[in-house]
Amino acid sequence: MRQPIQTLIIDDESQSRLLIKKLLEDFTGTSFAITEAGNVKEALEKVNYVAPQLIFLDIQMQGETGFDFLDKLRSWNFEIIFITAHSEFAIKAFRYCALDYLLKPIDKGEFGDAIQKAVAKTNLNNNNLSQQLEMLKQHLKHKYSLNDKLSISTTEGIIFIDIPNILYCCALNNYTEFHLAGNQKIISSQTLGYYNDLLEAHHFFRIHRSYLINLRQITMYKRADGGSVVMKDGEEIEISRNHKESFLKIFKP
Repeated sequence: MRQPIQTLIIDDESQSRLLIKKLLEDFTGTSFAITEAGNVKEALEKVNYVAPQLIFLDIQMQGETGFDFLDKLRSWNFEIIFITAHSEFAIKAFRYCALDYLLKPIDKGEFGDAIQKAVAKTNLNNNNLSQQLEMLKQHLKHKYSLNDKLSISTTEGIIFIDIPNILYCCALNNYTEFHLAGNQKIISSQTLGYYNDLLEAHHFFRIHRSYLINLRQITMYKRADGGSVVMKDGEEIEISRNHKESFLKIFKP
């Protein structure tokens, strides 16, 4: 039988800690040894003797942030699920960095999904966590600038890529295949729609239900047979009838 997962809940709201604790106790198939902390000082004291495998971390606490806690740690040997108030920008920041998060008020279904992923990853060593956290801090710090880095979660781990190097993405059922410069391919467990939300601000366009292209990586537009584009790797991609008018408007003088 698997040992309980050592879990630390860091949140300055007692009701929030109580809710997370209750949801963990009701979660079937896995047991959790739960410790709580209401501020950064208390969290730093408890993390040393608890040796948590999973941490629930509130981003914004009274007069301090979750990053104040992380900045004072020498190493990260745990999975993190961030707790954050609703913010469209904050959500995108977490997605760019492939980090798990829960919105307040916490939804039971979303909580279950986040726990399942976290439990699966507690058996793996995430050597990229510090880089993911640094990317997240940069995203949250520079709210009005576009970060050109994207973290992609794969079955092998987290891969960091430069967004300008993406030629196009295509849907593979509920997965996404990235085609990069240099004939490199990466398969992500997220859907194409998920990445469309992240990349549309970086000059990407959903040219077809199954294709998301980097407009800066097009070499030619073909009018024949309803229209298609040729990408820098030579791939020719059809433009769907529903997206053709919007696509052509982009390039009108």
